[in-house]
Amino acid sequence: PPPFTGVWMGDSKICAIGVHCGNHITSHGLALNCCTDLTWFDHIVPCGLEGKGVTSLSRELGRHVTVDHVLEPFLDSFQEVFDCTLVFSEDPG
Repeated sequence: PPPFTGVWMGDSKICAIGVHCGNHITSHGLALNCCTDLTWFDHIVPCGLEGKGVTSLSRELGRHVTVDHVLEPFLDSFQEVFDCTLVFSEDPG
C-alpha cells in the first residue's frame, strides 16, 4: 500500500524492491518470497514497518512454490513489461 515500496498482498509484503546508489554506481534488485521460512520474520520488524507482515507465494497459494517454479515465467514477464531482452553470462561471478 502507498507509500511503501515492494509488492503487497493486503498488509503483507511478498516482494521487496531495493535500489542503492554510491560511488557513481547504482545497483538494484528484488526479493520475491517463494517458499521462504517466514518464522524468521517473527523476530524482527520487517522492513522497519510496524504492523505490517510478510508473506510468500507458497502461503498465498496454499501449495509449495519454489524459485524453480517461478523463475522462467518471472523472467518472461520481466522482458515483456520492460520491453527488453535479458542476456545471461556464462560466468555467474
